[in-house]
Amino acid sequence: MEVAESESPHGYELSHLDALEAEAVHIFREVAATFERPGLLFSGGKDSVVMFHVAQKAFWPAPVPFPLMHVDTGHNFDEVITYRDRVVAETGVRLVVSSVQDDIDAGRVVEQTGPGASRNRLQTAALLRGITENKFDAVFGGARRDEEKARAKERIFSFRDEFGAWDPRGQRPELWHLYNGRHHRGEHIRVFPLSNWTELDIWQYIARESIALPEIYYAHEREVVPRDGMLLAKTRFLAVLPGEEVQTRQVRFRTVGDATCTGCVLSEADSVEKVIEEIEVTRVTERGATRADDRISEAGMEDRKKEGYF
Repeated sequence: MEVAESESPHGYELSHLDALEAEAVHIFREVAATFERPGLLFSGGKDSVVMFHVAQKAFWPAPVPFPLMHVDTGHNFDEVITYRDRVVAETGVRLVVSSVQDDIDAGRVVEQTGPGASRNRLQTAALLRGITENKFDAVFGGARRDEEKARAKERIFSFRDEFGAWDPRGQRPELWHLYNGRHHRGEHIRVFPLSNWTELDIWQYIARESIALPEIYYAHEREVVPRDGMLLAKTRFLAVLPGEEVQTRQVRFRTVGDATCTGCVLSEADSVEKVIEEIEVTRVTERGATRADDRISEAGMEDRKKEGYF
């Protein structure tokens, strides 16, 4: 596929994917040089997979100098957990898991019940606990600015206070790619190396770098339940409600998360090239189309980020 070209300071042609990668590599190295205990959030989703891939390139031939952390709802797609464990085994990177189930068992959070119940919102407590327990002073996240409106308000270095909260009015300027990571003990910085990437950029980069993903990102037959304008996968975590019909459809997932609230889309795209063709013509963001938790309110994501969410 063709991508836009620009002139580098050294006189050779630089594709826009090269420029995005170079920016992310710079961010990874900047954090490694200036923070004591960084960590990288890794769910097995495409954005965290690309983020980890770039991190490996940033420090090659040395290993990635920080661990991965998975905030585990316990309601994951089996294919994603299998993929996560394979990546850890193949690369030797250290994985830490912060489990929502542990918070439920300890009484720190209360699990929702009834139709539409999800553990997705409970991830905030597990995330903040994982950051505290591992003493992370910087945490890499795979968020992109085209995902959701609240994401576009955030800087690449996002300051979080001692409660993990985000203040959109307190964002620090980032002129000339200069990042201010100053913070006091108990505070930390969320770092988003893929901020300037789009969903299409992610998939073009996956194609260029031949990056393997969980198979659910590609079209396959699956039992699904139509609900609230979405197609939810029929799993052991999803209760089929009275009047709902289980159907077998050709689908794929644009994003992965808690299986109880992450929908799939009808699709024939069973290869990277076909996925790219599909994304080039879509006009709906992946979260807007397939994440029930993002439909809570117009400012749902922003409210959650103020509480400490990703």
